[in-house]
Amino acid sequence: MGYINKMDMFNTHTVGRSALLASVAALALCAQAQAQAQQPAGPSTEAFYKGKSLNFVVGLAAGGGYDQYARTIARHLDRHMPGRPTIVVQNMTGAAGMRATNWLYTIAPRDGATIGMTQRSVIVEPLYGTKEAVFDPTKFSWVASVNDEAYIAVTWKGRGIDSIQDAINTEFPVAADGPASDDYTWPAVMNSVLGTKFKIIAGYNGKAEERLSVRRGETVGLIGWSWGALQTQEWDDYKAGNWKIIAHLGHGKHPDFDAPSVFDYAKTQEAKDVLDFLVGTLVVGRPVMGPPDVPADRLDALRAAFIATLKDPLFLAEAEKQKLEISPTHGAELAERVKRLYSTPPEVVARAQAARTAK
Repeated sequence: MGYINKMDMFNTHTVGRSALLASVAALALCAQAQAQAQQPAGPSTEAFYKGKSLNFVVGLAAGGGYDQYARTIARHLDRHMPGRPTIVVQNMTGAAGMRATNWLYTIAPRDGATIGMTQRSVIVEPLYGTKEAVFDPTKFSWVASVNDEAYIAVTWKGRGIDSIQDAINTEFPVAADGPASDDYTWPAVMNSVLGTKFKIIAGYNGKAEERLSVRRGETVGLIGWSWGALQTQEWDDYKAGNWKIIAHLGHGKHPDFDAPSVFDYAKTQEAKDVLDFLVGTLVVGRPVMGPPDVPADRLDALRAAFIATLKDPLFLAEAEKQKLEISPTHGAELAERVKRLYSTPPEVVARAQAARTAK
């Protein structure tokens, strides 16, 4: 039936730590009730979706990379869904995707008519013991990952920072969303294990606001951004030399840009282990999932529809125009990746947690 844009249908004010903590008990009760509810035998998959809306919740602000991917997918997804439901994209911002992820796990209907896309870094929060994270990532109904892309540290020209070494020598303010975001975790960990002096300015509502803060001179850059997002959102300024990539947040040099690896600055095995774990958290890419306990036939239909969409020539043509990186992962493989991530030795997780919260 098509695609409907319902930007900001949910209350999109930023939810702080105190508000999230206040809602944990209520969410937990909802989770318990949901877990006890069993999905009754229903109509065929096609009959279920026919005439309905498939709600696609994006856990970050409109105008950012995740939102752009979701809305582009939504314009093509209905052609591959049984029953041709209307795809409705909605934004639910708060705590760098934590609010939407909690909602999807504890409150969202489990009938297959609601899916979500959240920031990948949020998926790791239960590993760290974060109290606000009231979800078990291994129990989500994993649908697909849109891509598995490179991560980078970027700065704006003329701000006095052209390398990680500059940040080891001098303090520089960098923009971040919230403590669960990649652009908060990466500079915090680098401060701890590499000795950088990044001053994290948190509280921006998504990458659009963060990029604006850099342009205004409030901050000098973003430490923990995707190469794909830079291409889609800041390509002209990057080609003009305004944005500079000062590090690849992965092993070795990336073939598409010239920047040293963050591992080049790791002087101890502990530093390398912590950085390895952070790189490992990126394996879920840009994840799409449903709540737990989505009926198997509907989950199969969602997985098949997403993979078909991500290989659809019409979709790929639009994605290419927007410079969106597409390298899909099937939901079953994504679920296995999450399980492997959650089998990380506790001592490695503890070192990473200590690093990212060190003062």
